[in-house]
Amino acid sequence: MTAVSGARRRERALLVQLRLSGRVEQEELEELRLLAQSAGAEVCGAILGSRQVPDAATFIGTGKAEEVRDAVLREHADLVLVNHNLSPAQERNLEKLISCRVLDRTGLILDIFAQRARSAEGKLQVELAQLEHLSTRLVRGWTHLERQKGGIGLRGPGETQLEVDRRLVRDRIKKLNERLKQVHMQRRSRRKARHKVPIPTVSIVGYTNAGKSSLFNQLTSASVYAADQLFATLDPTMRRLDLPGKAAVILADTVGFIRHLPHDLVAAFKSTLEEVAEADLLLHVVDSANPERLDQMQQVNEVLSEIDALSIPQIVVFNKIDLTGEAPRFERDANGRGSRVWVSARTGAGMDLLRQVLAEHFRRHRQHYHLQLPPEAGRLRATLYERFDVVRETALEAGGWLVELALEPAQFSWLRQHGDFRETYLLTKAESDLAPAGS
Repeated sequence: MTAVSGARRRERALLVQLRLSGRVEQEELEELRLLAQSAGAEVCGAILGSRQVPDAATFIGTGKAEEVRDAVLREHADLVLVNHNLSPAQERNLEKLISCRVLDRTGLILDIFAQRARSAEGKLQVELAQLEHLSTRLVRGWTHLERQKGGIGLRGPGETQLEVDRRLVRDRIKKLNERLKQVHMQRRSRRKARHKVPIPTVSIVGYTNAGKSSLFNQLTSASVYAADQLFATLDPTMRRLDLPGKAAVILADTVGFIRHLPHDLVAAFKSTLEEVAEADLLLHVVDSANPERLDQMQQVNEVLSEIDALSIPQIVVFNKIDLTGEAPRFERDANGRGSRVWVSARTGAGMDLLRQVLAEHFRRHRQHYHLQLPPEAGRLRATLYERFDVVRETALEAGGWLVELALEPAQFSWLRQHGDFRETYLLTKAESDLAPAGS
C-alpha cells in the first residue's frame, strides 16, 4: 500500500449555525469553521437558519433538519457540527433524522483538547471532561461508537471502552478525580517551592489564537509549539524571564479561552487554571487585528471571573500590530502605571516596551535597604549581586562593604530567611542616613 492510499482521509464536516439572538452571528460561524479545521476536518459546507427559540426535540427544527440531511447526501458529509450545545435527546433525534453523526460545540472542543493534550495531567483532565460530557449521553447506548476507525468526537475513552456503562463511567470518573487530586497536591507543592524563591509569576492569558505562545517564545527564546489554529497550546509551560533593573519573573503560557467554554473543561482544568488564579500579574493578550477583539476580551474576563482571577492586575497586550500597521507603544492608566502595550510577537516589535512595562510594574513595590557587610560575608554579597538590584556599594576602610538594595517585599522576606544573613547587617534609617555615599 502506498503512503498516499494508506493515509487517512479527512472527515468531511457540514456546519450548522442558527441565529437566535436577532443578529447574524457570522463571527461565531467562522469560529466554528476554525474549530472544525483544528480538529482535522474538511469543511464541506454550512447551513444557516434562524428561530425565535430552539426546538425542544431537535434544536434546529424538523424542516431545517431535512435541509441538513439533503446537504449531507449532496456533499457526502461524514459529520454534522452544530454550533450550539445540544441536549442528549436533541443530539439523538438529529442523528435519526439526518442519518449522520452529529456533534455539538462542546463535543468538538473536547475532541480538540483530546488531540492537544501531551502531559499526563492534561490527558487525565481531558478524559475526565469527556466522560463527564459522555455520561449524560449514555441514554442512546454505544451504537455511535461502534466504528473502530475513530474520528472527530470519537477520540479518547470512546474508542477503547465500547462496553462501558453508567457504573463503569462513574467508577472511572471517581478514579480520575482521585488521581487529579494527587496531581493537584503535587502542583501546589511545586508552587509553594517556587514561592520560597522571591520571583513573582506572570501568566499569559487571552482568547485562543491571539498569539500567546508566540509572545511567550519571543520573550523567553523558548520553542513552545505555536500555530495559526485554535488551542494550539494546551499544557502550561513556565520559563524564567529576566527584566531590566535586575528584576525577574516566572512567565507561564496557558491554554487559550474561547466563548462558551464548556463548564466541564473549566472544572476539569481547575488545577491548571490555578496557575492563572495564583499569578501576581496577568498579561492579557489580544489579537488587535481581529474586529471582534472587544467581545473576545469580554469572553476572557468572564472565564477569569469563573476561576476567581478577575481581581489580579492585568496588562493588556495588543498583539499582531504587523497586521494593523500600528506602531509599538504603551499607555499608562490614571495612576501612571503601564496598562496597555502594542506589540508584534511575530516581528518582535514592541518587546522592549513590554519588558520595560513589566519591570516598572514590579519595581513600584520596591523599597531601599542598607546593609553593612563584614569581610566574611562575601558569599552573601555574591548572592545579592546574583539575585537582586544592588543600587550602589561602598568599600569600607576597615574591610567589608556598605550595600544599598532595592527590594520588593517578597525579596526582602526571602533575604531575611537566608542562611548567610544576619539581622545585625541591616542598618536602621538613622544609620543609613549617616552611611557614606558610594563612588
